[in-house]
Amino acid sequence: MRVREMVLASAGLATMWLCAGSARAEYVVLRSGARLSVTSYELRGDKYRLQMVGGVAEVPAAEVLGIEPQDVFDPLPKPLTDTAPFSEIIRQASSRYGVDANLIHCLIAVESNFNPKAVSRRNARGLMQIMPKTATHLGVKNIFDPQENVDAGTRYLREMLARYNNDLTLALAAYNAGPDKVERYGRRVPPYAETRLYVQRISRNYAKIRSASGQPTAEDSAAGLVAGQ
Repeated sequence: MRVREMVLASAGLATMWLCAGSARAEYVVLRSGARLSVTSYELRGDKYRLQMVGGVAEVPAAEVLGIEPQDVFDPLPKPLTDTAPFSEIIRQASSRYGVDANLIHCLIAVESNFNPKAVSRRNARGLMQIMPKTATHLGVKNIFDPQENVDAGTRYLREMLARYNNDLTLALAAYNAGPDKVERYGRRVPPYAETRLYVQRISRNYAKIRSASGQPTAEDSAAGLVAGQ
């Protein structure tokens, strides 16, 4: 199917998504100017495979200008349960590195929407969207393996929390944009719309989960970021 025909067909699917409600989504922006609402995407060779409500489409990677987060929030994010995707792997990493399992859960939801094969336009990969260079530094052999990916991503998040004295905002900004960018801007969140929205989404969802469970929010208790507190 030619790109123009695919875009026209996808427009109807995008409209269906707008009626679907609260599912997390992102916009795939094409050179033609079209913005497609997708619930997940995967880079396969020289094409993006896009999952949308109602079907799947493939787009040449050269036609994709960018992938942008859509500011859609669940009414009340659910805490990690035994039936949640990858719950056992998340709990193992939480116990191993002392990071709250619900924080890992929230981060994965925003990073990849629990798609272990997700690849971003910047080439971040897997459940916790780890860059290949970072994966090599952390000793990851298979970046798409859920257990390796979550283990490495949690370890890296723990490093960022330690570096910024359990300041969740700065740790998340560093996880997204890199600690060098946080340092460049005087240990503040870099002035990038993507990073600011990323920090906002995870912090808001995590705070709602902690509040619903009767725990102090991260703003009230830095120790709350540590597993089991």
